[in-house]
Amino acid sequence: MEYAEIISEAIGTLTVNKLRTGLATLGIMIGIGSVIALISLGQATQQSIQSQIQSLGANLLTISPGGQRQGAVRSAAGSNTSLTLDDANTIKTSPQINTIQNVSPELSRRAQVTTGGNNTNTQIIGATAVYPTVHKLNMDSGSFITNRDVTGMTKVAVIGPQVMSDLFGDGAAPIGQSIRINGQTLTVIGVTQSKGGSGFMNQDDIIFVPLSTAQKQLFGVDYLSSIALEAKNSDVMTDAQNQVGYLLLSRHHLNDPAQADFSIFSQQDILNTASAMTGTFTSLLAGIAAISLLVGGIGIMNIMLVTVTERIREIGLRKALGAKKKIIITQFLIEATVLCFIGGVIGMILGVLTSYLISSLAGVPFVLSFFAIFLAIGVSGAIGILFGWYPARRAANLQPIEALRYE
Repeated sequence: MEYAEIISEAIGTLTVNKLRTGLATLGIMIGIGSVIALISLGQATQQSIQSQIQSLGANLLTISPGGQRQGAVRSAAGSNTSLTLDDANTIKTSPQINTIQNVSPELSRRAQVTTGGNNTNTQIIGATAVYPTVHKLNMDSGSFITNRDVTGMTKVAVIGPQVMSDLFGDGAAPIGQSIRINGQTLTVIGVTQSKGGSGFMNQDDIIFVPLSTAQKQLFGVDYLSSIALEAKNSDVMTDAQNQVGYLLLSRHHLNDPAQADFSIFSQQDILNTASAMTGTFTSLLAGIAAISLLVGGIGIMNIMLVTVTERIREIGLRKALGAKKKIIITQFLIEATVLCFIGGVIGMILGVLTSYLISSLAGVPFVLSFFAIFLAIGVSGAIGILFGWYPARRAANLQPIEALRYE
C-alpha cells in the first residue's frame, strides 16, 4: 500500500466520526494557542518595558538612597533620606567629575490632586530646569519649569497628558488653570508630550513642580528621592559610576564602599533586571500552558485506543490478507499525527489572533514569536508520534485469528 493511499485512508477514517475527531484535537488546539499567545504577550510586554525605560534617556545614571552593588561601589542598606541637594550640586561642580554633563536632583512623591470637582492620585516630581534634557522630555504646550521658578519657589506645575485628561477632560486647555496639592494652589504652565506606559510606569501620569516648592511647601523635606545624571556618552558610563560613587562616599564620610548609603543604576542595569523578570515570567506562563499540550496528547492516545478497539476485526482482516505490521503501525501513526497537526494549525491561528487582540486592548506592541510558532507545531507533531505509537503498536501486534473472532 502506497503512503499516499495510507494518508488518504487515515484522513477518511478520521472524518467518519467528526465529533470525536474535534474533541481529540481540542486539547492540542488549546495547548498550542496558549503557548503561542503567552510567549508573544510576554515578549510584547518585555519590549514595551524596554522602550519605556530607554525613552528616559540613553546615557542616564540614577542615584538612589539605599544599598546595592553597582560598578566599583557596593552599597549596604541605608537611609532613604541620604541624598541631598548639596550632593547634586557637588557632583555638578566637582573637578573630579569629568564624565557627567547634566545633573538633575529630584524629589518624587504621590499625592492627591484636585481641581474643581475632579481629583486624581498621581506622582508629583520636584524638578529643575534641566529635567527635560536629562530625561528626553518634550513639551506639547506651554513651558517647563525654569531656574527662576526653582529659585523663587513659585507655585507652578507642568502636567502630563493623563493628568490633563483626568482633571480637565480630553481636549481641554489647562494652561493658566489652578490645581491643589496638599493644600497648596498651583498654576498650570505647561503640558508634556505623551511618552506612554501604564500603571506605575505611566510617564504621562505625572505632575512636575519646582524642586524647592516640592521640598518646602508641598512635602516639608530637605532630602532628595534621586539624582539623575546624564553621562557625556555611553562609553564613559562605568567611569561615571565610579567617579560619582567615590565622590559621594567622601561626602558622606564613608571609607568602606560596602557601607555606602546610596546606589547608582544605569539604564542597562534596569533593562537587564526588567528583561530577566519578564523572561522568567514568560517562561513560567509558557510552562503552565504546555501542560495542556500533555493533556491533549493523552486525549489523543485515549481516542486512538478506542479507535483500535472498534477496528479490531478490520485489523484482523487486513493482516489475514497479508498486511504487514509496518503498514498497520504507519496508518495509526498517521491518524494520530494528522489529529495533532490539525489541532496545531488551528491552535496557531487562535494563538496569533488572541495575542493580537489582547495586545490591542492592553496597549502593548503586537509581537509575533516565530520561535513559539515553530516550537508549537513541532511539539504537536512529536505528540502525535509519541502518543500514537502505543495504540499503533498494539493494533499491529494483534493476531489475525483472535482479531477476527473479536466481538
